[in-house]
Amino acid sequence: MPRPDLRESHGDRRRRSILATATDVATAEGLEGLSLGRLADEVGMSKSGVAAHFASKEDLQLHAVAAAAEGYEHNVMARGAEPGHARIQAMMEAWIDYIESIPYRGGCFFAATGAEFGARPGAVRDEIAHHTRAWIHALEREIRTAVGLGQFRENCDPRLFGFQLHALVQEANLRRSLLDDAAAFDDARALLASALSDVLVAPNPPGERS
Repeated sequence: MPRPDLRESHGDRRRRSILATATDVATAEGLEGLSLGRLADEVGMSKSGVAAHFASKEDLQLHAVAAAAEGYEHNVMARGAEPGHARIQAMMEAWIDYIESIPYRGGCFFAATGAEFGARPGAVRDEIAHHTRAWIHALEREIRTAVGLGQFRENCDPRLFGFQLHALVQEANLRRSLLDDAAAFDDARALLASALSDVLVAPNPPGERS
């Protein structure tokens, strides 16, 4: 039996290129600002050529959200790190690095589109909310694990600490994208180190029983 051809087709590459451009444009001009004509100009294709890849404008928007989520999944989720403290630190450091170096002209995709669609019920809002909620829950789950392993203080509330960690990166994104604050992500790294230090359980001195 012949082996399947796993190479990406020309059409797949075109589609991926269009979606990369769509996510970029959406951070600066909004998902509602996406149009087939706008994307055609950006990627150097005809409007009909772009339209051939998507059933509707909403279909394009949903695929753009999925493409952005794939980028976060690939670049931020630190599955190789040990559960608990080490994984939280790795996830947060990867998230800060990714947002700081992200190619999107408008900064964090989910911060931009979350603000845009927060008051707009529908499939696109639901998809943005789904991915944002999944990330927050991943942080809370690892915080809960760290508490259970005795790495974090027993009174460390996963919801509140997760809120704090999420907020510090979102604030850095805002300051960098809106205020052109070049030090914003260095500040986020410093605050991350301080926040983790505050909840870590101090190791017992040598010879002292736990």
